[in-house]
Amino acid sequence: MARSRKRFGQHFLHDPAVIARIARAIDPRAGEHLVEIGPGRGALTRQLLAADLATLDAIEIDRDLAAALGTELAPDTRFTLHGGDALDLDLAALAGQRGGRLRLVGNLPYNLSTPLLFHVLDCSGSVEDMHFMLQREVVARITARPGTGEYGRLTVMLAPRVSAERLFDVGPGAFQPPPKVWSSLVRLKVLPQPAFVVAPDYGKVVAAAFAQRRKTLRNALKGLVGSEQIAACGIDPGARPETLAPQAFNDLARAAGAGAASSPSPSAPSMG
Repeated sequence: MARSRKRFGQHFLHDPAVIARIARAIDPRAGEHLVEIGPGRGALTRQLLAADLATLDAIEIDRDLAAALGTELAPDTRFTLHGGDALDLDLAALAGQRGGRLRLVGNLPYNLSTPLLFHVLDCSGSVEDMHFMLQREVVARITARPGTGEYGRLTVMLAPRVSAERLFDVGPGAFQPPPKVWSSLVRLKVLPQPAFVVAPDYGKVVAAAFAQRRKTLRNALKGLVGSEQIAACGIDPGARPETLAPQAFNDLARAAGAGAASSPSPSAPSMG
């Protein structure tokens, strides 16, 4: 049995009851195309292949694990093993090859969960939904409401494109080796249409707003959106970012874009 490697943040699911519960939550069906990120030793992979799905692509960065799982499951023509980093996987191209949108599943390494989520957002048009095992605190941030301590950049960045639901928590004992934290399974459904048309400066404004949570909007967004612009959006410049709904950040991003567009180019002669 392959050992876990700290550099990959590996904690393998081994509790049969938890694995079965995850598979039931995913509920793979005939004709669907699944992608498993980090199959590890294949405990969930085997459960998924027991269903009548069309294809299951798995991507594994650990070459030893990939070789073992690829050899074991090679007879199943529905299964394809990709060696490499999930951050390099072109989901749009894969969806095109499979002929349909993808359903993503995985027990994501804690240190890579946020970059992977942002990577998936870039290809959200090719994805139907995601079922990810994440650190419980990360799932709390994903599903947080404005005005709560967990509400932050991750919440706001995901909000326009997905709906999020925490399904259940999983204790350290379900993993080998056991992590020092609890985990949660989250379901992220890609919205048929974005909740709103995301402004080009949305990510920039959200990142700046939450870079120092204790700052007011007037101070956090200095250089991007002025106090008058914030007030013109119907938002109190003295408010803190965690009190704003995602749509409000989009209004601020549009104001930032309008302000940048109206500013004279550094090389242009001044008027007046």
